[in-house]
Amino acid sequence: MIRKIVRIDEEKCNGCGQCATACAEGAIAIIEGKARLVSETYCDGLGACLGECPQDAITIEGREAAAFDIEAVEEHLAHPHAPTAGPEPLPCGCPGTATRALARASGLDACLSGAIPSQLGNWPVQLRLVPPTAPYLRGAKLLIAADCVPFAFADFHRTFLADRVLLIGCPKLDDAAFYRQKLALIFRDNDIQSVDVVHMEVPCCFGLVQLVAQAAAESGKAVPVSVTKIGIRGEILETHEAGVGAATR
Repeated sequence: MIRKIVRIDEEKCNGCGQCATACAEGAIAIIEGKARLVSETYCDGLGACLGECPQDAITIEGREAAAFDIEAVEEHLAHPHAPTAGPEPLPCGCPGTATRALARASGLDACLSGAIPSQLGNWPVQLRLVPPTAPYLRGAKLLIAADCVPFAFADFHRTFLADRVLLIGCPKLDDAAFYRQKLALIFRDNDIQSVDVVHMEVPCCFGLVQLVAQAAAESGKAVPVSVTKIGIRGEILETHEAGVGAATR
């Protein structure tokens, strides 16, 4: 059938994720750093996402498309954790991805070695590799950091990492929908105490904040969230409380 439906210009899209947040039907997701239509049947063609795109990458066009299916939308929204367009499972058996709690280095270790002590307390740290059932997640204080943050902010370990479980990812280059689903499972099943989100000042990196807010909302759990923005020259630009799973400025 010919009907109105969303069209996304991937050349203009910067992967900020604001359109995905605005779509009440869950028809748009950030996949491999770009906004994409998850399914034609989820898009009602009314364009609630249009005014949310700062890059003007979204338009409504008339073309042949599958009919809008409200029952499919309801099923999709009722089961947000079901695997959809997420990445393929990793090959099993790699010892490098084994879940481990690490003993944090002490100040005495630093004095004896002359090195800056590591505050990393868990492995793996990449969000895709961390199982939602990892023992170190239970009752944890989470630090969710964009990949670039530890490279830009020199005092990352001492300022942010002590006593926290680290999860890292890139909202632009990685599969945002997969990350949202995994974080929702982590929040739902592990009695998370708090979440500190640290992201870079570039617009696409703010998508990490939105992912956390969406995941907290989907989990149905009250998760206190704080947000810190880091400049590309390594300075802290802004720190604020984001409430409980709420979207932030």
